[in-house]
Amino acid sequence: MFDNLSERLERSFKILKGQGTITEINVAETLKEVRRALLDADVNYKIAKSFTDIVKEKALGQKILTSVKPSQMMVKIVHDELAKLMGGSNVDININGNPAIILVAGLQGSGKTTFAGKLASHLKTKRGKSPLLVAGDVYRPAAIEQLQVLGEQIGVPVYTEEGSKNPVKLSTGGVKEARKNGQDLVIIDTAGRLAIDEEMMKEIESIKKNVKPTETLFVVDSMTGQDAVNTAKEFNDRLDFDGVILTKLDGDTRGGAALSIRSVVEKPIKYISAGEKMEAMELFHPERMADRILGMGDIVSLVERAQEQFDVDDVRKLQKKIAKNQFNFNDFIKQIQQIKKMGNVKELASMIPGVGKAMKNLDIDDDAFKSIEAIISSMTPVERENPALLNGSRKKRIAAGSGTDVQEINRLLKQFDETRKMMKMMQAGKNMNRMTSGMPGIRK
Repeated sequence: MFDNLSERLERSFKILKGQGTITEINVAETLKEVRRALLDADVNYKIAKSFTDIVKEKALGQKILTSVKPSQMMVKIVHDELAKLMGGSNVDININGNPAIILVAGLQGSGKTTFAGKLASHLKTKRGKSPLLVAGDVYRPAAIEQLQVLGEQIGVPVYTEEGSKNPVKLSTGGVKEARKNGQDLVIIDTAGRLAIDEEMMKEIESIKKNVKPTETLFVVDSMTGQDAVNTAKEFNDRLDFDGVILTKLDGDTRGGAALSIRSVVEKPIKYISAGEKMEAMELFHPERMADRILGMGDIVSLVERAQEQFDVDDVRKLQKKIAKNQFNFNDFIKQIQQIKKMGNVKELASMIPGVGKAMKNLDIDDDAFKSIEAIISSMTPVERENPALLNGSRKKRIAAGSGTDVQEINRLLKQFDETRKMMKMMQAGKNMNRMTSGMPGIRK
């Protein structure tokens, strides 16, 4: 999302490279480029100007340590101010109440229904909640069907009333249903509406008044940029919502909404969402987003995603298999499936400092693992357990069954061997560290 902004900011910091000190002249030149970069990212002009004024004031007031270059100091100041601009720290969702009630509002096509499903899945698996989804969009028949499909996919019931055209009655009915069934969380999906549509705005106000939600969330399509921010302000004036959800962050967007919305509506961004997968949603952390914008990666989020997908007991079993040289294609495919659940490969790479920039122009297909999975699925259970059995005739049979060729299978076997050797070396390194850590005179 922030590729262009990151590049522009990096170029602006180069003005200070080689400079011995921060002066009013070189700071002014640098910040002129920073302001242009923010405006090109569709950030509101007043916010961009205020931001650069604050950075200038802080930069000129800094005493530069001899070990820190002026450009490094400027990056640090810009990073800290970007994090503040986006809210400073993460603000959690309020799920207190019996049941807790979350009202989801927003424009048509902003991704409300998909987000409602993602939120239900997230709070069920990560917070132990027992959710009920309420299909409150009575104007778009496909919305009810979409929510029912999502509900079935994540194992969450969906409340609806066939033929009902009264979203207020439907929403209150959903809350009663949850109380009756002992469910402790209700997520109400609502119809998309325009702030200028008075009748529809009165309707969402009426829903809020009647269900008294513990949390009202406004869903914003981040691809609409500054328009999204203006719409959010109009909705907030009427609804006084509790937080913002930014969707479609995987799209070709300039990032203006993420940078401006907190300042304009004075409400926190609570979650960010990218893609259709139910796992493709995460808590919004301003500092981590500032890291990503400035090309510093986001190792913390990457580790958190990995921890969610990789079971500790499975990791221990795998370590034992690697130590005994028993790592096979069943283990290999399991690792691939867990990596796929973590998200888009290019997005994951962008979380590693330096790697995202190197991969910027590479076209990485979401189905990059498809042929590997097809090849392994075409093997017999015995072949998956014992890769050494794969001779010429077996390879021909697997190629025919997977729609690939023998050369592709040979490439996979080479990759598999290299992966196995690397994992064994890493495991050996860990064991050596454990052995030497207690020895006198040797430090890890």
